[in-house]
Amino acid sequence: MHTMDKTYYCVIMAGGIGSRFWPVSRSNMPKQFIDILGVGRTLIQQTFDRFTKIIPDENIYVVTNEEYINIVREQLPKVPVENILGEPMKGRRIKCRLWMQGNVNVGV
Repeated sequence: MHTMDKTYYCVIMAGGIGSRFWPVSRSNMPKQFIDILGVGRTLIQQTFDRFTKIIPDENIYVVTNEEYINIVREQLPKVPVENILGEPMKGRRIKCRLWMQGNVNVGV
């Protein structure tokens, strides 16, 4: 069993629109917010669940598109509101990484 390490951080990138999963995934409800596997948890919730075994909730961040912030808040109520970062633009992962680096304060 893993021990909780408070020096570890996790950033979940959840800004995509899931166009490859159309018609199940739509721009107003992309794949990360859908229970695609039929297990009672959405993809983002399953990702969060895996990381909470080794990383404290307060060290988990979610980078998403601004229009999905409320969905993230609903689906991941244990993530502190200040840890949900809304990207101002849609784009590739590199934009997400740059946005994250400039906005995630890990106190180091």
